[in-house]
Formats: sequence, structure tokens, C-alpha cells
Amino acid sequence: MEFDTVLLPPRRAGLIAQGLWHDRTINDDLDACAAACPDKLALTALRVETGEVRRFTYRELSRMADRIAVGLARLGVAKNDIVACQLPNWWQFTLAYLACSRIGAVVNPLMHIFRERELSFMLRHGEAKVIITPKVFRGFDFEKMITDLQPSLPHLQHLVVVDGTGTNSFEALLSGPEWEAAPDAQDILTRHRPTPDDVTQLIYTSGTTGEPKGVMHSANTVMANIIPYAQRLHLGSEDVVLMASPMAHQTGFMYGLLMPIMLKASAVLQDVWEPKRAIELIRTERATFTMASTPFLTDLAKNVSESGQGVPTLRTFLCAGAPIPGPLVEQARTALGAKIISAWGMSENGAVTLTCPEDPDDRSATTDGCPLPGVEIKVVDGDGKALPPGEPGKLLLRACSNFGGYLKRPHLNGTDAEDWFDTGDLARIDAQGYIRITGRSKDVIIRGGENIPVVEVESILYGHPAIAQAAVVAYPDERMGERACAIVVLKAGQRLTQDEMAAYFKSKQVAMQYIPERLIVRDAIPSTPSGKLQKFKLREMLRDGTL
Repeated sequence: MEFDTVLLPPRRAGLIAQGLWHDRTINDDLDACAAACPDKLALTALRVETGEVRRFTYRELSRMADRIAVGLARLGVAKNDIVACQLPNWWQFTLAYLACSRIGAVVNPLMHIFRERELSFMLRHGEAKVIITPKVFRGFDFEKMITDLQPSLPHLQHLVVVDGTGTNSFEALLSGPEWEAAPDAQDILTRHRPTPDDVTQLIYTSGTTGEPKGVMHSANTVMANIIPYAQRLHLGSEDVVLMASPMAHQTGFMYGLLMPIMLKASAVLQDVWEPKRAIELIRTERATFTMASTPFLTDLAKNVSESGQGVPTLRTFLCAGAPIPGPLVEQARTALGAKIISAWGMSENGAVTLTCPEDPDDRSATTDGCPLPGVEIKVVDGDGKALPPGEPGKLLLRACSNFGGYLKRPHLNGTDAEDWFDTGDLARIDAQGYIRITGRSKDVIIRGGENIPVVEVESILYGHPAIAQAAVVAYPDERMGERACAIVVLKAGQRLTQDEMAAYFKSKQVAMQYIPERLIVRDAIPSTPSGKLQKFKLREMLRDGTL
């Protein structure tokens, strides 16, 4: 794969000189952990459905990373090849990434909710050579899905199946044989080590054009975010990071997979969100920090209050994905005894703004934080003119952690000649430099931290034989932040129910989370004289209960 990371070279000299790029990779950090604290517990991974727990010390983590790396090389994986990973928070996910880093391959994390429609685009666009999936997870047969897709994916040479029973199993191909002891292992493990500017991750973000965009990150861009993030939160080697947010999202990947290794800390993975199990894990593993979206915080606080089982070791809960409702900050602070931190970020940058542990609690209820070191932000009007404090407008940022560009789509990079990146969000900045996200200029719904690509969902609706016109908009939800509502105008003589709409989406093999949870049938949808649908009016009508 040839990567068009056009946003990286022009920034290198300046960011190195400022000390904002650290010019190291995760290989350097893992090697340092194996040398300095080989017997320290590095990783604990719980499978909720089976109760299975797997633990690795740093010595074991390093050795298994080498083993899987050689195994991948045996499959023909070379430097800059894409290894797609559609796994929940299992230890195999962490090790697959570390193994890729050993040989210069690039990991492509894929959410386990994705189905044929999303995967066929991402795997083809990213030219994945290998994909690693579960055999079955939460009742769904991933092996069958990929096997059925594989003939239409010319670059996909290997399907590797965790818990598989055949010759393509993860255990048979990668984690079982002692590949690291082979005569050529050291040559394989050292010959193609990536540089800090090589692409290390390709992650897809829901686009506003109907297709996802492939975000390219290097070690320099992700570490430029993680290091000041950990410093602001006072995280160090004694911390235990609980990660129940998917590692196929930047939240889980950057702060549950990479950050603990960079800190010489310990990570605890939970693959299925069950708040009662999370409480058990925090108590038994003595977790001190976690990061997740609002529903996780709501559930955890509620279950701690109801059960009377406290989480005394949990010092910090960082909540991102949507503004935290004010009452929830107070409720969670009281129930958990932890500091509630508010944050905002993007796949393209990682966390950009955070409140500080020293801030009063109401900062997390009324703002989304202030920029990390190495990040500049400004709010501008429609002409690009900077607005004064308190005035809402388009949010731009200039960050050391800004990505290398969108794969094969540099024209969409959204970064100007002065490195200002258009976030697609609307915000205001107060006099102290704290932001509050006020809306989105891009057409995306954020449901429980998961982006729903509105344009793609609408295009599916327009394919339904009963629908003449359709719009998808967000409506507020106390737990998920937002949910999706489909407003449609039907063709003459047609009818459509919620169940029929859901069945139609399922026939199109889309992720379940993308299916609108409400359907409203109208005689007409508000529009401009030119025919453009006025979604703002639909949102207002939903809020007012007049739709």
C-alpha cells in the first residue's frame, strides 16, 4: 500500500524542534517495559460471556508480540500492508497491533458492529491483506460473513479466526507455534521496523459524503496526543486503566491499548459492557482510570448507587463523545467518588480538549475542556474571521496530533495552508479558553459515542420502493445522547411501519446501530424554495413534540 500522508512532511521539522513530536514508536516503549519491568502485569483481558480471564506480564506481552509478528510475516504480511482487525476488546486485538508494529504493517481497527455493507467498502478501499475476526461474537458468525465477502475483495488473502477450529485459526497461524524461536525470527523482527513517521494505524470515520474516510496516523501523531493527555490527567506507571470502550475506536485504541504501555502501567479490558462486571473489575483489579461515553458513566453511577458496591480505587472517569448532562456530573461524582473529566476529540486528532483534575466540577458540566499542549483552537464565522469569546461559530484547530490525511482522498483533508483543520463542529470559546460544542456543521448523529453516517442512511431509505422523500435527524436521548429518527414522505398508496423499515435495513446488511429508532410518516417535509430539506426545522419540531 502506498500512503499519501501529505500532511506529515511539512510539519516534521517544526514539531520536532518544539518537542511536540517524540520520534519513537510503540516498539520502543514495549522494549523499554520488557527491560525495566518484565514481571509487571501488563494486560488483563476479561471475556464477559465466558468469564475467561487472560493475563500477560510485560515479558509475556513482548514475546507474544514477536511470535504473532513472525506468524503474520509467514502469511506474507510485509511493511505497509494492511491488517484489518474486527475484534472486540480481546487480548488478541492488543497483540495483533503490537505484532504489526514489529514488522511495519498497519493495523486497520474495525468495529465489531460493522456488517457486509460497511466492511465491503472499508476492506476494498484499504486493500487489507489479512483480516482477524472472532469465529462468533454475541451470536453473530463473523467467519461466515468474511468468507462470503472474500471473493469480492481482491486484496484480501487471509482470514484469521479467533476461536476458529480450522487451519485458519488465530491459534494455529499466529499465537500457537513458537515462531519467535525460528532461525530467521530476529531478521524478520528487525528488518522492517517502522519509523515514527510511517503509518501505524488506518481507522475509518463516518463521512458526510456517504462513504467512510480512512484516517491515517503515524506514531508521532498519536504519541503527540497521548503524552500530554496522560500528563494533564496525572497518569503514571502505578495506574490501572480499565477499557470497556471498543479498541476499534480511538478512545479504546489510544488510551486503552497504547497509553498503558507508554506509561509502563497496566490495562484491563472488558469486551461486553455490563456495569456490574465493570464494578467487579474496578474492585478486583484496582482500576484507577477509565474513559468512555456518557451511557457508560450513567450506567456505572446508577449501578454503584443501587448495589452499594463502591469503587474506591477509581480516581478519574473521563467522559467524551457528547456533552455531559449537568446533573449526571454531580450524580456520578457522588456515587463513584471519582473526578469526572469532560473531553472532546476526533478520530483525526485524538482527544483535543479536556477539563483539568484541578478544575471545579461544574467545568465538566458546562464545558468540553481546554486544549492540550500542542493544540490551538479558534472559532470563526462563515468568512473565516475569528470570533470573540462567547460567540458560536465553526471550530478550527491546529494540532501536533493532527492526522496524516485521508487515504486516497487528500482533497478532503480539510486542512489549510496554515495547518488549520476544519473540525465540522460548531462551538464557542469562553474567556478562559474552554470550549463548548454547540452543534455540528457536518451531517452526523452521535449515538452513544458512535457516529451514524446520515447521508448513507438516507441513501438506503431512498432505495425503499415505498419512500418518495426522506430525512434522518437526531433527537435527544437521556442515556445515548442522541438517537436517529427517519422522517419520510411515502409514494401514493404506500404504507410503511417501523418494523418494515428495520427489516429493509437488515436486508441491506448494515450495522444494527445505523437503523433509525423512530419512523415518522408525513405528507411533506419542510424545504427551501430550491427544494433543500430544512432539517433544522425537523429537529426543532422533534424537540417541541410537534412532529
